[in-house]
Amino acid sequence: MPPTAPATPAVDSAAALARLVRFLSVEGVTGREGDISREITAALKEAGVPAGAITYDDTNTRIPEPTQTGNLIVKLPGTAKKPAKPLLFMTHMDTVPLCAGAKPKVQGKRVVNEAAHAALGGDNRTGCAVLVTLAAELIRQKLPHPPLTLLFTVREESGLFGAKHLNPADLGGVAMGFNFDGRSAADVIVGAIGADRWTVDVRGRASHAGVAPEKGVSATLIVSLALAEVHAGGWFGKVVKNGKQGTSNVGTVGGPDGKPAGDATNVVTDFVHVKGESRSHDAKFVREITAAYKAAFTAAAARVKDHEGRPGKATFHSRLDYVPFRLKDDAPVVKRAAAAVAALGREPNLRVTNGGLDANWMVKHGIPTVTFGAGQNEIHTVKEYVDLTEFESGCRLALALATGE
Repeated sequence: MPPTAPATPAVDSAAALARLVRFLSVEGVTGREGDISREITAALKEAGVPAGAITYDDTNTRIPEPTQTGNLIVKLPGTAKKPAKPLLFMTHMDTVPLCAGAKPKVQGKRVVNEAAHAALGGDNRTGCAVLVTLAAELIRQKLPHPPLTLLFTVREESGLFGAKHLNPADLGGVAMGFNFDGRSAADVIVGAIGADRWTVDVRGRASHAGVAPEKGVSATLIVSLALAEVHAGGWFGKVVKNGKQGTSNVGTVGGPDGKPAGDATNVVTDFVHVKGESRSHDAKFVREITAAYKAAFTAAAARVKDHEGRPGKATFHSRLDYVPFRLKDDAPVVKRAAAAVAALGREPNLRVTNGGLDANWMVKHGIPTVTFGAGQNEIHTVKEYVDLTEFESGCRLALALATGE
């Protein structure tokens, strides 16, 4: 049986829903968050947040991909009589590209999408609406709370870049963080996987495939041999080695500038570009998986030679996408999170995830952060919808977190 819920602040459900639909209606795919950031800013001001409390950082100047704006940061002074350290509430503003053209519609206890070709964008406009509702309700109800920082990040969907490149000093010395990005408000995500992203440029040598194939070095063959070696060694897909577990995948295989690899069937392919990833809850094992791919491509390139014995070449690059983390069950942020979920009359479900979150980088920055859901379902698909019961629970949870002990 769920615990008995103590009294928690109520939420203006109609106003919260209106904000959600409003934000879902604004396009803002990853890297192009300008319009949605302005809409969020306008909604914050309408709720009574002073313009001087709303700022943007310069994170976008450090992100290696074109990004319209920095992270949106809002600081609300504490109103409680008892001094307390600031708390962080965060979410991300961007959506996946599939959400372009979404048309939200309220249908019973759900928000669905009328545009059949697009995803809805509940990931993560639910979080945006939760944070703005939090500010609005604190002001409307004059609820006492510690100093709060609200953070709306950019480019989460394309690599957690907004959280990765932010300056933690811009957050005002927050003691702990609460990230809204998921399905259930009762799920307390206390750990997440780590990942590498890697690319390899495989260079062969072109020749006429019918007249003199021996004069060429096939980049396609090099890729095939490398992936066959990775598979044979147990490094592809689900990876289990010496008690360690992880995953890997090859995402795209193509030519320069997104074009197909190769020019024609009668030309030996001289260039192939491959993108992939490695994941594990063990940071060292992530690197081991990535190293296995690098070794396989290097060896395959050395094996494939032309008639004069000249081999191909594989140039391998990898970068840390995000680091794994696992907070202890008795950590203050986890205990506060569990108490707030219980205050809603729900049973807190502490869990870890195999996906990356902005919380990965917040923990790396020294800010222990847990993640909750607020009604997202079937994300990144044209079947996406928002469960309004869970969305309202997410809004109430944020209030409980901000006003509880």
